[in-house]
Amino acid sequence: MDSNKSFEEKIKKDNDLSNRYIDLDPKGYFIIKVDLEEKKIILEHFLNNINDKGFALDPETNEPIKCDSQSKRVSNEVFEGISAKQLGILITEKRNDLITRFDHALYLGRELQKAEECLYKKLPYIQD
Repeated sequence: MDSNKSFEEKIKKDNDLSNRYIDLDPKGYFIIKVDLEEKKIILEHFLNNINDKGFALDPETNEPIKCDSQSKRVSNEVFEGISAKQLGILITEKRNDLITRFDHALYLGRELQKAEECLYKKLPYIQD
């Protein structure tokens, strides 16, 4: 199999997987940002409640959180670091109350690696 076809198949598979239904972590979610000027990765943790339909609810209003909402939520906690490893240790070894699902932990590991690569290659980072 040629490498172009293999890469195209990988992209299609990854896109399909990104659009699947997932159960949300009841402990909350993370927003990852890369600050190219300050040369650091910023990891913001947000609390949420989950209703019986699996939707994340704003803990203050108990209303579903809309992906396209213009309202700014205040993070529960902010972590900063210069590598995926450093941030991974901060949220799993130094704290053990922010992640309850293995798929969430795996997702964060992948995204933090991607953010680190963008940081050191000076590329824009887009969270999946």
